Amino acid sequence: MMKLFSNKPAAVFLWLSAAICYFCPVESPASAEQKPSVQTPVKSTAGESAIVGRIAYYTITRGELEKRLMMELHPYDYENYSEPAEPADAKSVLMTMIREKAMVIEARAQGYPEKEDIRSSVERFKERRLVNLLSQKHIEGKVAVTNVEIKQSMKADPKLDEARAKALIERTKTYRLLDQYYSQIYGKSRVRKLTQNFPMAILIHDRLLRSPKESRKVTFIRTSQVKTELSPEEKNIVLAQYDKGKITLKDWLESLCDIVPPRRPRDLNTPQGVDNLLERALRMPLLVSEAESLGLDRDQEMLKQVRDYEDRRLLSEARTAKYKEAIEPTTEQIIAYFGQNKEAFGTSKSLKIDLIWCQDLKIAKQARAALDSGEDFESVRKQYSLEKQGKPFNTQPGSEGLFWKDLWAGDPNQIIGPVKGFYRQGISWRIVKILEKTPGQVKQYSSDMESRIRSRIMSEQNKALIAKYGNELLRKYPYQIYADRIKDIDPLNIP
Repeated sequence: MMKLFSNKPAAVFLWLSAAICYFCPVESPASAEQKPSVQTPVKSTAGESAIVGRIAYYTITRGELEKRLMMELHPYDYENYSEPAEPADAKSVLMTMIREKAMVIEARAQGYPEKEDIRSSVERFKERRLVNLLSQKHIEGKVAVTNVEIKQSMKADPKLDEARAKALIERTKTYRLLDQYYSQIYGKSRVRKLTQNFPMAILIHDRLLRSPKESRKVTFIRTSQVKTELSPEEKNIVLAQYDKGKITLKDWLESLCDIVPPRRPRDLNTPQGVDNLLERALRMPLLVSEAESLGLDRDQEMLKQVRDYEDRRLLSEARTAKYKEAIEPTTEQIIAYFGQNKEAFGTSKSLKIDLIWCQDLKIAKQARAALDSGEDFESVRKQYSLEKQGKPFNTQPGSEGLFWKDLWAGDPNQIIGPVKGFYRQGISWRIVKILEKTPGQVKQYSSDMESRIRSRIMSEQNKALIAKYGNELLRKYPYQIYADRIKDIDPLNIP
C-alpha cells in the first residue's frame, strides 16, 4: 500500500493560525429599508467591543484591521512603487476591507460559489483541512523522543546535531503512525475495486494523452481536458467503491493531474498502473470519510478557514471580471504616459546602508549616544542591536516604503536615527549609517519599455475600476464603521 504522506517535508500538517472573529449575521443600522440579497448566518467568536466594522452578515474586528493595516504599510509593487505622501490610516484601510466584503457578498448573490472551478477548489481545500485535523488528532501526544534515541541517531550520523536528530526521529515516528492509521482506515472501509472497468480507464487515458480535442504544446494531460473532453457517462465510470462513497474515472484522472508531469506514472496502459493510481485516488476520500465520522467536519475553526478561503476565491473572481473592462492603451497613449511619468521608468535611486536594530526607542537613543561619543559602529551593534551580526547592503524605495524619505535625507558617511523601519513582521527603531547614495537616472523612451508602461497603465485602470465598483456596492449593501474603536490604531506609534 502506498504511504499516506509520501515525499512530504518534516512539517506534515498545515497548522493555520486561529482567526480573530467569525462571521455573524447583523442588521446594519445605516438603513432599515435596504437589505443584502443573501445572508449566511455564522457564529461569531468576537466580542462586540472588538468589532470595528460591519457590512451585511460580515463583521471586521480590530485585530483583523491591525493586521491588514500593517500589510498595507509594506510596499508590495516594487517595480512600480512610488513614495506615498501619507501612510495608510486605519479608516481608509477599514473602508477598503468593507468594499472587499461587499464584492464578496455580490459574488455570492450572482452565484459565483456554484461555478465548477470555485466549488471544486473550495471542496478540495476543505478536504485538506479535514485531513490535517484528523492527522493532528491521531498523533497528538503519541510522538515522544528520548535522549537515548537522540544520542543513537547522532552516533549513526555524526553530521546531525541534537535538534536535527530529534526532528528526524519525530518525523519517522509520525510517518509510521500515520501509515498504520491509514491501513486501519483502509481496512474498515471495505474497498471494492471494479477491475472490469480498468480497460476503459486505459483507453480513455490514452485518448486524452495522445488525441486531445484541442491541440496543446505540452505532452501531458491537462486538468481542463478532464472537465471538457469526457462525456458525463465517462466521468461517472466507477473504478472503486467503499462504504461511504466511490471513486470515478473523473476522480482518478484528477488524482493524476495532481501529480507534477515529470513524476506521473508511465504504466497507466496496464491494469497494475491503473490500480496503483487508484490507490492514490482513494487516500483523500477515505481520510475525509474518517474525519467526518469523528465529527471533525463540524469544527468551527476549520469551517471558518474554509469560508475565508472561499471568500478569497470569490473576491479574486469578482476582481478578474472587472479587470476585463479595462481598455488596452494605444502606442500613442503609452508614449504620452511615459512623457508624464519618466522618473517611474528610469533607474531607481538607491542607498548602501548599515543598521543597528533596537528593541525600543530608549535603547535606540542609548546606541546613538554611544556612537556620538566616538564608539565604533560594530561594537555598538554588538552591545545594543537585536541583530548582533550584520553587514552593509543596498536598499531602494521599493524596500523601505514610507520610511524611505528618512533615509534619503541622509548623506554619505552620516549616521541618522533613531528612525523607524520594517523589522521582520513589524516595525522597530534603528540607527542607520549611510555609506553610499546613488540618485536615480531618467531614461529615454524605447520600444522595449512598452510592455512595462502598458502594464502600469492597465494596473492603474484596474485599481480605478475596483474602487468604483466597490463604492457602487456600498450604496447597495448597508455598512457601518465604529470610528471610536479605531481612532487610537497607529502601527507607527511604537515605544
